[in-house]
Amino acid sequence: MGFLVSILVLSGLIFFHELGHYLAARLMGVYVEVFSIGFGKKLFSFHKWNTQWSISAIPLGGYVKMKGQDDSDPTKKSFDTDSYNTKTPLQKIFILLAGPVANFVIAYVLYFFIALGGPPILSPVIGEVVQDSPAATAGLQKDDTIRAIDGTKVDTWQDMAKAITQANNAIDLEILRAGFVEHIVLTPTLKETKNMFGETIYRKMIGIAPSGVTHTLEIQDTLSYTNDKFVFASTMIFTGVKKLLFGEVPTKDLGGVISIVKLTADATDAGWMSVLFFAALISVNLGVLNLLPIPALDGGHIMFNIYELIFRREASEKVVMNLTIAGWVILFGLMGLGLFNDITRLME
Repeated sequence: MGFLVSILVLSGLIFFHELGHYLAARLMGVYVEVFSIGFGKKLFSFHKWNTQWSISAIPLGGYVKMKGQDDSDPTKKSFDTDSYNTKTPLQKIFILLAGPVANFVIAYVLYFFIALGGPPILSPVIGEVVQDSPAATAGLQKDDTIRAIDGTKVDTWQDMAKAITQANNAIDLEILRAGFVEHIVLTPTLKETKNMFGETIYRKMIGIAPSGVTHTLEIQDTLSYTNDKFVFASTMIFTGVKKLLFGEVPTKDLGGVISIVKLTADATDAGWMSVLFFAALISVNLGVLNLLPIPALDGGHIMFNIYELIFRREASEKVVMNLTIAGWVILFGLMGLGLFNDITRLME
């Protein structure tokens, strides 16, 4: 079941990515020859709206083949009026950006539907007080509910943690204890911890852990929740890719298709909301990765068009060909590394 859901999720996200390219190309007057989900042998195809629509055997990607564009041989061009090659650099960039943008839009929509489903939100209820911490010294106790910090209401554990992290001096905590409201003043201290990338960082803390108490997201908070989750996912993936490229996180952390299948299967077991969360994250991932300036990806083609826009001439065919080959080598190298890491984890 998990494998089937993985294929459906990945194929669906690829479909919307390619649909973005397709609609933008048609809008710019470009003839789209093929719209394919997957690579390799065609399992099913039909002809509609002057395009061949196909589902192929290897569901690890997809493509929209426009007239005059051939990634396997960039020198093959067509100069008919309905060809990709006759469009201006800005029109081409619009077509190329449409795929990643579609992924970002789908991710935002998914987070919005998650918000409408009333996801559980971690409440600012203390479950543990660390010994000799500022919280312990000030007298905070298990089951205390933090209602406000310096007069600003906090409804979630995340809001509370953010307020503590941003504090410059002592803070005034308004707490609810056994039905009574109290005020406790304390000063957060810098503590060493790990971020989501396993890096050592220093963060202001007061020495408390959550109890695990949750509440349901209220309908008026739907948009703010959607915005927060979308921005967090986008920032996390952009940062993660940057750190991977600059060697700030180990390449052994890179995952491949097996990781996607396994994580989707785990999400399936946890319920539909977890599947939507994972699908939204993968959609943002696809959008970000396709914007990388690798010639085999949308970002690489955008790079060539920016060059043409600036210098008023196309890059030479030799340069385009060599960079495209290098891009495919990098892309398949990353896919191979991800698959190798997945197999290594399975064997551990």
